Amino acid sequence: QVQVVESGGGLVQPGGSLRLSCAASGSLFSAYVMAWYRQAPGKQRELVASIIGGSNTHYGDSVQGRFTISRDNAKNTVSLQMNSLKPEDTAVYYCNALRFGISYWGQGTQVTVSS
Repeated sequence: QVQVVESGGGLVQPGGSLRLSCAASGSLFSAYVMAWYRQAPGKQRELVASIIGGSNTHYGDSVQGRFTISRDNAKNTVSLQMNSLKPEDTAVYYCNALRFGISYWGQGTQVTVSS
């Protein structure tokens, strides 16, 4: 069993920045595929960014160039740096750990972009 815990959400003005963090338990963290998803009210959950190993990253089209995903395998953590935030980035953000074919989710953290 892998426990996933997010932190760092909140309220930010348009154009601002926010950093989300996620801690995942378990050994062999470096082998996990880690990802951030988000779900806005009335919409399906969508992939924001993923990272495999140390530097193999993938981003959703809507966040490309604004968000950066990174991980620290020594600390079992993954982060999402979000810059140039827009109101449409408002959603609950979920951290996901994919470990040997099994998916584990955090409880989610709310990000609200509003003036």
